[in-house]
Amino acid sequence: MKIASFNIRRMGPSKLSNKNIVNYLIKIFSRYSIIVLLEVVDKSGKAIDKFLQELNSTGANKKRPFSMVGSSRLGRTLYKEQFVCFYREDEAKLVDTYQYEDNQVGDEDAFSREPFILRFSCKHTELKDLVLIPVHTKPKDSQKELDELYDVFLHVKDKWETDNVMILGDFNADGAYVSKKKMKAIRIRTDPDFHWLIGDDVDTTVIQSNDHTYDRIVVYKDDMLKAVVPKSAKPFNFQQAYKLSEEMALEISDHYPVEVSLKKSSAAKTSGKAKTKAQKQGLKKVKKYPMCKMKYTAVSLMLCAYFSVRDSGYLVQIDGIMDSIK
Repeated sequence: MKIASFNIRRMGPSKLSNKNIVNYLIKIFSRYSIIVLLEVVDKSGKAIDKFLQELNSTGANKKRPFSMVGSSRLGRTLYKEQFVCFYREDEAKLVDTYQYEDNQVGDEDAFSREPFILRFSCKHTELKDLVLIPVHTKPKDSQKELDELYDVFLHVKDKWETDNVMILGDFNADGAYVSKKKMKAIRIRTDPDFHWLIGDDVDTTVIQSNDHTYDRIVVYKDDMLKAVVPKSAKPFNFQQAYKLSEEMALEISDHYPVEVSLKKSSAAKTSGKAKTKAQKQGLKKVKKYPMCKMKYTAVSLMLCAYFSVRDSGYLVQIDGIMDSIK
């Protein structure tokens, strides 16, 4: 199960009207089981609804569709943005959401964009209960907002009675915004129970003139860390993967998604192995019929169908033959 956070750089009607960009976004999104988006600026919601329809009508997504949930529009000024989460229904069930109220006595309005917190039940992973806390800090307030996440974490931990928490998003935790010295004043950084999965030397930005590590993934406690596939936390460099110019990549976003994989449960592994074994056995059975090695003309298909029907043990091979033609 692969989870990602993506500062998508003002995802709204203008960006989503560009077919080329939409095609690349569909490729990127299709890599994931859950992807949390930052900087969604679609006021009416119509553009992103249309994008969801396009996403779910493409390739394997037809059989494994995404659902979508979003926060309210957030921000202190006229400029507002949303957190939006896409998740595959066959892998994750949305159990609850919570918009952090940011009204802690004596420290009200600590966040420019209050975290929109999601709780999932994961169907095929070792970790069944998962809480995501998406983050998009205001650059000049990054240190304060990151430190305040400790209070958000404590609140959610108490509210939902779980330790299975992942904090992810655009921390703006590098460069001029947060120095190494300032990092030492951030509680989720200094508390040894929090594990930062994206290293400080990892470039998460598209622009070649800097190598800032703005985007991060942080998990709480060792049980959560053990549920993570080792070394799976990293940025996805879509510019390199899709051989794009810097100019084209920047039209998609100025950030790379950051991603991490969770380990499969024993039951999911067993199911996967059984399916693979059945597929291999099916291929072996096809080889028993030399006729099926012919080019797949209408005549050869009819012959294969005849042999399959004659011996019920080989009925599955008709589907296998058809799949190989597609």
